[in-house]
Amino acid sequence: MILTILAKNEYLIRYDEVCRHFHYSVFKALGIETTDKWYTHMPKPVYEDGDITVLWNQAVHTDREVTANRTDIIIKNKKEKTCTLIDVAIPAERNAVQKEAEKKLKYKNWGIEIKRMWDLICTIIPVITGTTGIVTRSLRKNLEAVPGKQSIDSL
Repeated sequence: MILTILAKNEYLIRYDEVCRHFHYSVFKALGIETTDKWYTHMPKPVYEDGDITVLWNQAVHTDREVTANRTDIIIKNKKEKTCTLIDVAIPAERNAVQKEAEKKLKYKNWGIEIKRMWDLICTIIPVITGTTGIVTRSLRKNLEAVPGKQSIDSL
């Protein structure tokens, strides 16, 4: 029982740190003012400046009902007409590839609805890193689609 509680707690701490590091890197890449160090960065639920909107752990409701409507980070760029949905997971190594496919499928309908509602090209980017650091083959390609220089090592 205690190991189960400890494992959940440690997982959440690591998960939150990975998401916060991602959010910080996105802010830096977009030229948004933030702290000097990623570990002191405290994401706001909604950041909006001109054509850029960055949402942190926010649900986006659509006209049609979709069950999965909340990712870790959403980057909406009206000027480039893009919407990037970033969702992080840190599964056991044996589940990493399965989890990546699950994330893409889970958010597919939501991406279609966002495209229809906002008239933006929607990209779903799963960021999957195993509990001991194993990553999927497509992680490097996925990270290239995110604003900023995301490093697999830093994750």
